[in-house]
Amino acid sequence: MRRPNDPGQVVARDEQVDAEWADFAHRLAVRLRQLRSNAGLSQEDVAYRAGLARYTYQRYEKGESRAGVPSNPPLRSLLALARVLGVELAEMVPEPAPDLRVR
Repeated sequence: MRRPNDPGQVVARDEQVDAEWADFAHRLAVRLRQLRSNAGLSQEDVAYRAGLARYTYQRYEKGESRAGVPSNPPLRSLLALARVLGVELAEMVPEPAPDLRVR
């Protein structure tokens, strides 16, 4: 990866940032399960209403996009989920968010 101010310098992946993102994805997964439970909806209900495949939504609730890889839902999906769950996006996304600028 290249830093914006030094186009010639290549930066190795930062393991700390990866760990912070994995933790963030886990906290988002917990929050999604909590909000879904509060709304009295099944995973299938949420997925259908948000226009997602059930499997995709299940992976979001696991916090993984595939085994060992933290989820990274698109903004479009997050907005749809917030609407289905009846919350503002800011209520759904856990704080603090990791600082990803080094990527």
